[in-house]
Amino acid sequence: MADNARARKLADRIQVVVAETLDRRIKDPRLGFVTITDARVTGDLREATVFYTVYGDDAERAASAAALESAKGILRSEVGRQTGVRFTPTLTFVPDALPETARIIDDLLDQARTKDAQVREASTGARYAGDADPYRKPGEEDEAGDEPEHGSRHEDETSE
Repeated sequence: MADNARARKLADRIQVVVAETLDRRIKDPRLGFVTITDARVTGDLREATVFYTVYGDDAERAASAAALESAKGILRSEVGRQTGVRFTPTLTFVPDALPETARIIDDLLDQARTKDAQVREASTGARYAGDADPYRKPGEEDEAGDEPEHGSRHEDETSE
């Protein structure tokens, strides 16, 4: 359990170091608007996966991925210098799928809102096929005019 806490702490630190280094030291023109969203470190602290997003189109995402790959050595050196661990983990950069998933969910929610509006529009002015409330209530008479039976079971026995 302590190893997991240590790995999580190191991952958090790596995320901050990589983000700050990209912002301050890496001057690659291919590097677009990159956001480091998460970092995960293996239990043995030897490998780190850094998740990122890029604002822009596919060409900008590809250019930023190439820039991150070429800056990997500088970033790893900076991680080693700022974390002080005995073995600096290797860095692997992975595009984060979260924004794409969020966009898909937003599209599905928009579709649901549109369908709801269509149903609401179709039901405006609609009437029930039968009675609005088809269930009998205690004390109401049925069609034959008879009062419904309530607790009439063995009434003769209780009156004795």
